[in-house]
Parts: sequence; structure tokens; C-alpha cells
Amino acid sequence: MRAIRILAALACACMLTGCASLLDREYTVVEEHSSKYWESGTADTMRAESYQDIVNDLLLLVGQHTENAILRLYGYEDDTVVADDLERAASEVQLETPMGAYAVEYITSETQRQRSFYEVSVRVGYRRSLERIQAVVNATSTAALPDLLNAALMAEKTELAVRIGYWNEDSASRVEQTVEEIREKWGLTETPPWTVAYYPAEGKAGLLEFIMDGTQEQVPEPEPEDAGEEAGQSTEETAEGSTEESAGPDGTESEKIG
Repeated sequence: MRAIRILAALACACMLTGCASLLDREYTVVEEHSSKYWESGTADTMRAESYQDIVNDLLLLVGQHTENAILRLYGYEDDTVVADDLERAASEVQLETPMGAYAVEYITSETQRQRSFYEVSVRVGYRRSLERIQAVVNATSTAALPDLLNAALMAEKTELAVRIGYWNEDSASRVEQTVEEIREKWGLTETPPWTVAYYPAEGKAGLLEFIMDGTQEQVPEPEPEDAGEEAGQSTEETAEGSTEESAGPDGTESEKIG
């Protein structure tokens, strides 16, 4: 009995000292106004020390729907390198990131060299309002789309934007199948087709936009020179409710599913 008590005491002491480290877990807190990206003492000025910092700064601006900001670049010594990194970062954010491709119309910058840094005036133009950006729903995968689309229809919404965390090779086909099943379930097969846009258009989509009232214009694809009878058959198939794909005016891939 005494031996058992000794073992129990040792176990408690172990838990209260070194063995407690077995329960330690590292974690990271992401703050929207992280001191890493904002200049200390200057609320409206951001800072960057590398290309990736510039990209992260721009993404923070887009997430807050900020139109004008000052960016200070440290560690840069060459005007050409600064110009190249700013151009590449703006292009990456606008064309290759889900939120940038969805929300941003353009990004411009003007640079002035200071004694110890470059000061950059950044302007971001948007084609989505702050309310629409804030209304974007987060989902781990396309498996959540049925519930999200059903909820949107129950709330009588005409559009839905969903940020997708995981995208694989068959995700696009699953999106099409989900839309067809939801439209059939709600008796919408005879209504105008929905438009589904993928952001970014190339590579893995990270954000999907569903327009469910058929009001969004679709840019027609140019007919091939030797279309002939095949083009006519394609037009007839489209009229019967098949899937149309096209590139929108902003270069995003979109399709109508009816």
C-alpha cells in the first residue's frame, strides 16, 4: 500500500514539473493589425523588408478594402529592384490570390526614395464592395457547398461567394454536380442558368462565386473559323441546357450551369 502511495506521489510531482512539457503545444496568433506589417507610431503606414512582406501588406489592404496607403520598404538599395518587386507583388495579389482576383480591379504605386527607406504610395481599385468582401463564406472544401447553397436559397439570396481551403482535381466537377442537384431539388431547372466564377481563373481555385438569378452577363466565346456544323450543334446543345464556359471580362473563368 505504501509503495502505491509513493508511486502516486512521484506521478503527481512529474506532472507538476518536467513531464508537464508533454502537454505544451505551440500556437500562432494572427492579428489583422500585426506589428510586423505596420509602421510603429504611424497608424496608416505599412512596412516591408522583402518581396513576401509586400505581398502580405497588399493582401491586408485588400482584406480591409483600403483604397490608399503608405508602404515603407526597408533593406532595398536599388530603384529597379523596388519597381520590379512592387510590380510582381501587385500582379500576384490581383491575378493569383483568390481574394485579389475576386475583389481587385487594379493596384498602382508611386515611389520616393528616402534616406533609409523607400516610401510607396499605394492605391487599390476595387470591383467588389466592402460588404461583399465581408460576406465571403469560408469552407474547408467543396463538400460544404450543398449546405451553403441551400442556406442561401432559403435566405432568398441571389449570390454567394465561398472561399475554399482545399481544392483537388475533381473539385470543379463536384461544383457542377452540386449546382445541378441543388437546382433540381429546388425546382429551378427551367429558370435561367446560374453563373459560377472561379478565382483565380488559372490553377487551383480558392474562391467561388455563384450568381443564382441569371442576371450576370456572359461574354460569348469567339467562334472558330472552321466551326461549320459543329458550331451549330454546340449552339443547339447550349439551348437545351448544357454547361457553357467562358472567360469574363476580367479574365476569370466562369460558366453557366442550367
